[in-house]
Amino acid sequence: MKEDFLHYLWKFKKFDTLNLKTFNGEDITIINVGQYLELAGPDFFNAQIVIGNQKWAGNVEIHLKSSDWYVHHHERDEAYENVIIHVVWEHDTEIYRSNNTEIPVLELKKYVDTATIANYKSLMAPKSWIYCEKNLKEINEFAFKNWQERLFFERLERKSNPIFELLKATNGDWESVLFCLLAKNFGLNTNGEIFLKIAQSIPFSIIRKESFEVENLEALLLGNAGLLDAEKEDTFFKDLKFRYFYLLHKYQIEKKNVEPVQFFKHRPDNFPTIRLSQLANLYHSQQNLFSIISKANSLKSIYETFDVSVSNYWQNHYQFDKESPQKKKKLSKSFVDLIVINTIIPLQFAYAKSLGKEVSENLILLLNEVTAEKNAIIDKFSSFGIPSKTAFETQSLLQLKNEYCNKSRCLDCAIGMDLLKKN
Repeated sequence: MKEDFLHYLWKFKKFDTLNLKTFNGEDITIINVGQYLELAGPDFFNAQIVIGNQKWAGNVEIHLKSSDWYVHHHERDEAYENVIIHVVWEHDTEIYRSNNTEIPVLELKKYVDTATIANYKSLMAPKSWIYCEKNLKEINEFAFKNWQERLFFERLERKSNPIFELLKATNGDWESVLFCLLAKNFGLNTNGEIFLKIAQSIPFSIIRKESFEVENLEALLLGNAGLLDAEKEDTFFKDLKFRYFYLLHKYQIEKKNVEPVQFFKHRPDNFPTIRLSQLANLYHSQQNLFSIISKANSLKSIYETFDVSVSNYWQNHYQFDKESPQKKKKLSKSFVDLIVINTIIPLQFAYAKSLGKEVSENLILLLNEVTAEKNAIIDKFSSFGIPSKTAFETQSLLQLKNEYCNKSRCLDCAIGMDLLKKN
């Protein structure tokens, strides 16, 4: 038994409300259970209850045992002075306010039917992956679709937080924010944070000014990545190194050391040299990238925007001084899909939020054009009868697994609630 089950019982009155009495035998009538607060302080705020012949308005605190009141030191906390009833599963001791008046206790286990308890125990039975894995096929389709939307926007809210932090750090420059986000996502999981630091180390005003010469952009990115620090005979390397130190001097910027970029365990097309060249070519080919991306509403137009390759040198190189077979190394559609999921959709959401605009439907439509992601979590849901066709569905499921299933928040989850009612 967990407290969140008691919260569920109280919030939705899943017990015999007609014959309630305090532990001391006074009649209880619930007028309003109060507002559920998932914050510090009492569990339910501003409830209204009649105890005996007296109507009370105040807060409700819920525990498994009455003695938990003292375990959590509520007797020392002024926030609990306005608790009008202590709802517990098992009453094992009296509870008093600071003025020595006893707080009425409702022992809930007397009023919950055995079927409800059995349903809860069934839902929370030992799991191999998630609690409801054996019952997922039973969920109400309409309720599940609504829950997917909420999960998706919860995920976007979380993803928008670092975007607003970047916006603050760049003095409200959305173009600079986009550059940082793209850099991070071009670096993928291994080099993402390093690429972000590289982008942050170059004022975007310089990227703007130098975008007409792709070699200058590559020099800045590769130089700040530490990839121009060595001495090589390669002519292109020498040219980039000359440009890099010239640009440092021209703009009076200090070379900042970042962690070494990682080549190990990457496929050659994901080498940092290739990804940084593609990023440079993107900003060389698209002079108003933020304007384009903030308004993009179709996957086709986004593919066209990101139809970029590497510079000529990198078409037959993956590293300096090591020639390889000729290959254009264009951004793949699957890579651009990741950019849509992790950069474009979150950026559009955050930008619209900053303007007070509603774009929810547009974002869902756009993400429904993107093919479903492939990973272990999505495969597992599919094996339990929840397949995904689009990235909108996979993003929702990732939020579900990470923020609800992994944290055992079954009673905060529409699926858990639906199964509890069905059982």
